Amino acid sequence: MPLMFLLKLHHEQLPVRVADPEGLRYVSVLLATGLIEAQVGTLLPTARYASPRVATVTRITEDGLAEVAKMTNVPAFVKTSMRFARGLRLM
Repeated sequence: MPLMFLLKLHHEQLPVRVADPEGLRYVSVLLATGLIEAQVGTLLPTARYASPRVATVTRITEDGLAEVAKMTNVPAFVKTSMRFARGLRLM
């Protein structure tokens, strides 16, 4: 759940260093969607295409903060999440 990871980051003092594989996947998704800014790299760049081993999250973007605001507004978040989960349009 990358969005739950984003919420966790919101409560941390940035910059935050992430080294676990699951956290790196979340950082990758959040970075690709523009919700955070981070530096991703390898500890020892020995291979030409080495997979990331560490990331440093430097900040949550304005879009990321908007997502956090949506998540903390529980009734609206649940309504929106259920609409997308069901593929229905609520009126």
